[in-house]
Amino acid sequence: MGAGKSIYHRFDSFNELAVLNPITMFLIVLGIILLIVTPLLLRQNPALEKFKPVSRLVGVGFIIIGIVVSSVKQINAGEVGVKVLFGSIQPDVLGSGLHFVNPLLDIRKIDVKTQNYTMSGVNDEGEKAGDDAIKVLTSDGLEVTIDLTVLYKVVSGDAPRLLRETGDDYRDKIVRPITRTKIRDNAVYYQAVDLFGNKRDEFQQRIYRSIEDDFKKRGLMLEQLLVRNITLPNSVKASIESKINAEQDAKKMEFVLLKEKQEAERKRVEAQGIADYQRIINTGLTDQQLQYEQIKAMKELALSPNAKVIVMGKGNTPLIIDGKQ
Repeated sequence: MGAGKSIYHRFDSFNELAVLNPITMFLIVLGIILLIVTPLLLRQNPALEKFKPVSRLVGVGFIIIGIVVSSVKQINAGEVGVKVLFGSIQPDVLGSGLHFVNPLLDIRKIDVKTQNYTMSGVNDEGEKAGDDAIKVLTSDGLEVTIDLTVLYKVVSGDAPRLLRETGDDYRDKIVRPITRTKIRDNAVYYQAVDLFGNKRDEFQQRIYRSIEDDFKKRGLMLEQLLVRNITLPNSVKASIESKINAEQDAKKMEFVLLKEKQEAERKRVEAQGIADYQRIINTGLTDQQLQYEQIKAMKELALSPNAKVIVMGKGNTPLIIDGKQ
């Protein structure tokens, strides 16, 4: 069974080589045809026997060209080449650029640039069609929906191990299941309101650390974890909104009370100023000074050009002064 499986892998490797290098296989097959078939045809026609060396030379040339073409491999920027020989993955990798390799090698190109995997509840926004958001249960038993984006890349030196142990479909075998599992495992330590509020960053860092360790073990590097949206149940949303409105009303009332206190303080200071003024006036003016001020006022009035009647002193007899005389 093992020998049969090994033969199958070798045959499969040759098939992949033929598919990936059609020009190479065409040149080699054409060269073999020229080497084997052409001499048989020339034997049937002695007049063309002289072209036999030329046909052999051309056949060998095609085979050599095919081998040279298959020996030259180009690795694009942001990729590494993993060498596979008859199903056996070699431990070293090829960097970007041109390389001369064993023509029997199958070079698997692995993308090592930053990649993203999005799981979202919005249709056609994530990698999977439809609602692909992550539904988790929190410590208070509520179901919370999380939209998430994972930024990661393949570690260049670990590409052969990743291909050997996982294959090239590591997105579906590693990135997606590990991310969803770790988020569910860590969400049970938080309440729904906490995930939506001040512990959101802590939750994000916690799942980042747990996912990062598993990725490293499999040849992947987690660059960033983005919690894009957290959707709470409608009942929790209503309670949060009610709490926010109550806090805003309380702050508004504090402002009103502070304003009233300031107004009361202003009036108290104003009343105190008036009282101080009156006290100073009452204690500072004597009867003689008031009488003197009254005489001055009467004199100014008497000197005016209009006729007037002025009553002075405490008697009932008025003193009439005509300002024109």
